Amino acid sequence: MSGSENRQRQEAEIRAILFDKDGTLFSYHETWGPILKEAAALAAEGDEGIVPGLLEAVGYDVASGRIGAGTVFAAGETVELATLWRELGVKRELSRLVEDLDALFAREAPVRSRPVTDLQVLFSTLRGRGFRLGLATNDGEASALATITRFGLAEHLEFHCGYDSGYGAKPSPGMVNAFCAAIGLGPECIAVVGDNSHDLDMGRAAGAGLLVGVLTGTSAREDLAPLADVVIDSIAELPSLLAERC
Repeated sequence: MSGSENRQRQEAEIRAILFDKDGTLFSYHETWGPILKEAAALAAEGDEGIVPGLLEAVGYDVASGRIGAGTVFAAGETVELATLWRELGVKRELSRLVEDLDALFAREAPVRSRPVTDLQVLFSTLRGRGFRLGLATNDGEASALATITRFGLAEHLEFHCGYDSGYGAKPSPGMVNAFCAAIGLGPECIAVVGDNSHDLDMGRAAGAGLLVGVLTGTSAREDLAPLADVVIDSIAELPSLLAERC
């Protein structure tokens, strides 16, 4: 990125925020560790011998119960996950496996999701300051909508999308571009907030005005610091950060 481009990003007035979902609004490991185990069991169809290999291949560490930063399950989407598992011996046809996994995620994610802070208070505060809010996830759109509905976030969000919403998956810039189109603002006015390199790479590819990394997901500070304009412990710090910078 050139010096002039960097100055333009830093000087733009941030007027909207596009949040990642898992690891950003919701604690990643508490939410998705148990779901990943269920997903691997579903894919194995009774062949328990392949389950450990399925889990390891997509980033799950059995000893710690954590999912590694930048791994397929941490950053990818369902088609990528299903394709890898089929390469490792899962016999279910790809389109059916994707459909079944997305159905599992849409059913379980809203129930198991654990907010990292009081999202109603946070979103009300941000909207009260005039920020427009959106959500973009590499989870499926149905799962995202079910989670938004369960936690009563629809009134706060002007946009939401998943990997299957037609805008492409992270780290391509399509989700940011779609958010910009939906609210009528340029990308230089958008802050992208996420816990993973895919979130920040998406924001940078789209020319987002501010890239914020959070530590409530799979990534450590050293993973995010080279990619983000700023790294904070959680989105609970976002109002004070934006008050200082905007």
